[in-house]
Amino acid sequence: QVQLVESGGGLVQTGGSLRLSCVLSGRTFSTYSMGWFRQAPGKDREFVAAIGGSDGVTYSADSVKGRFTISRDNAKNTVYLQMNSLKPEDTAVYYCSAANLLRAVLGARGDYWGQGTQVTVSS
Repeated sequence: QVQLVESGGGLVQTGGSLRLSCVLSGRTFSTYSMGWFRQAPGKDREFVAAIGGSDGVTYSADSVKGRFTISRDNAKNTVYLQMNSLKPEDTAVYYCSAANLLRAVLGARGDYWGQGTQVTVSS
């Protein structure tokens, strides 16, 4: 059974930091590209960041460049999203996604999705 489980969300003040984690089980993690997406109330789900499985190449949305960093630890089957300098507009449910192909992750066509973790940034 394939599972993606996110953790690390919470309530933080503007300017604060959080680190999200997402563990993939049931598949060979190192062969999967991983991504983070977010959805704020009343808005569509949007891409945040992605990382390739084979080469670790990273991509991030312009809105988070310089503040958020995606990374992975293949030994722990885990992808991380380090979020610094958080803003109220970062408030959303954050979802983890996995796919064999990086372009599928980038296109929000992941094979697997987590249940989401809430991030709330207070002003």
